Amino acid sequence: MTIHLDTLDVGVAALLVVVNAAASLALGLQVHRQLLWSAFRMVVQLLLVGLVLRAVFAASSAPATLGIVALMILAAAREVAVRPRQRLANGGNFRIGALVVTVSGIVTVALALTTAIRPVPWHDPRYAIPLMGIVLGSVLNSASLGLDSFFEDVRARRSAIEARLALGDSARQALAATVQAAIRRGMIPLVNQMSAAGIITLPGIMTGQLLAGMDPLEAAKYQILLLFLLSGAGGLAAAGAVWLAARSVTDERDRLRVDRLQAPAKRRVRAEGRGTRSRAG
Repeated sequence: MTIHLDTLDVGVAALLVVVNAAASLALGLQVHRQLLWSAFRMVVQLLLVGLVLRAVFAASSAPATLGIVALMILAAAREVAVRPRQRLANGGNFRIGALVVTVSGIVTVALALTTAIRPVPWHDPRYAIPLMGIVLGSVLNSASLGLDSFFEDVRARRSAIEARLALGDSARQALAATVQAAIRRGMIPLVNQMSAAGIITLPGIMTGQLLAGMDPLEAAKYQILLLFLLSGAGGLAAAGAVWLAARSVTDERDRLRVDRLQAPAKRRVRAEGRGTRSRAG
């Protein structure tokens, strides 16, 4: 049995956000505006997505499904590119994000659709689009964490890495510890998610299926499948993003090319300000 929500039901739940905003105002936390604005944006965005997906589900065509998936991949690639503080010049972060998100997302979803789920037709948007959305969330998080950790560590350990290169190590050997640490950081949320599932939390997909009336054991099986898919996609994304980043900050002569990294935005602004003042002086 599906429980349908009306406006009043959603409005009652929205009172909790209003209460939080009032508490922020009373305690001087200064987050009430952000909280209310985020809630408003969330409502508008989800309603728009619901309207678009209703049309796509009704059409049930491969071009419509693939078009939505392509937009999702593009948005996820942009998020991977902009989240790290350090960024490669000339859009290097976006190229890495686009390649990693596309490969890991499509490979994982295609595996699920052709083996475990097997919808008919294969492009059924009720399966392909939600599954891609879940996978992209894991891919985005793992890839962006891996990239951020790698670039920060390269900046911090620049002297040690260059010293190893000067002593005859290859770029792969000199960056091995940095690469391993970055991939590990990208995979930590996956491990935490699987460790907490069932005992500490009921994941969102399982909760939704239980609310929709599915047998609890069947819902648990679907959740296990999804967590395996998410861990595989996230691990592939973290490893791929860090490996591509390592190639981007080295060259064919095994030199460390930190010059290919842009300074963080705040530092660039300060540097430009100092340059303007010095020229004025």
